Amino acid sequence: MSAVGTAARGGAASPWAAGDPYSDALRLGRGPLFLRRSDGWLLPLEVERWCAEADAADLEVLGRCAGSVLDVGCGPGRLVAALAARGRPVLGIDVSEAAVARTVRRLESPASRRAGATALLRSVFEPVPGEGGWDTALLMDGNIGIGGDPRALLERLRGLVLPGGTLIVETAPADIDERVSVQVVDADGARGGAGSPFPWARLGTPALLRHARGRGWHAVDQWSSGVRCFVSLRSRTTSSSAEPPKRAAVISSQRAGKGAADSPVARR
Repeated sequence: MSAVGTAARGGAASPWAAGDPYSDALRLGRGPLFLRRSDGWLLPLEVERWCAEADAADLEVLGRCAGSVLDVGCGPGRLVAALAARGRPVLGIDVSEAAVARTVRRLESPASRRAGATALLRSVFEPVPGEGGWDTALLMDGNIGIGGDPRALLERLRGLVLPGGTLIVETAPADIDERVSVQVVDADGARGGAGSPFPWARLGTPALLRHARGRGWHAVDQWSSGVRCFVSLRSRTTSSSAEPPKRAAVISSQRAGKGAADSPVARR
């Protein structure tokens, strides 16, 4: 989840300001950290796994990625770094400054620079470099919940990838379709105060497939690795003669040609 907080749309204030429990956990590289629902139910967040290197389940996902990759809710950047090591052009976006800063630190290598890998402080609902030109987009670690409206998120992602592009989603390991208001809390917050609530969603594979069919996606594959579940979707192609979208593989040159507004940990 890496970007549990990409709930804000259109530049709205993010619940992930410096000093929040999520930022503190990323700086330390460990939890405990939870999403707390209004009824007190707690969902543990896997901070240690997010801050570690990509595991076997992650690597299987990355092996299914084609071309340039947009990691939505990249968190501390394990997938961005692993893709860069494979020479893939990749952009991670997240609304947490701590997450983006940690991702950028992981990319401080000649191989990452050659791949054109970077990360930006950005909501998926804000302008994204290379819109309409990404070959693959990722919604890992429960990030289908971003914004609390999976249908709107699926529509937005369809506009970010090429016609016929791929979206890989990690789903909940249960048949669930839930819209909730949550807060991120640490162990102390689980017993008392916490930050501001924000909208979130949880979807199992059946619910994702239902929503995807009505939003311009069709299922390509679904699989599991341990308790983790994944779905690969492909956007429907069009016969439009409109100008083809810009290719996203020029991240490095875009970054070099922009000012501070597009620098890592800068917000447009």
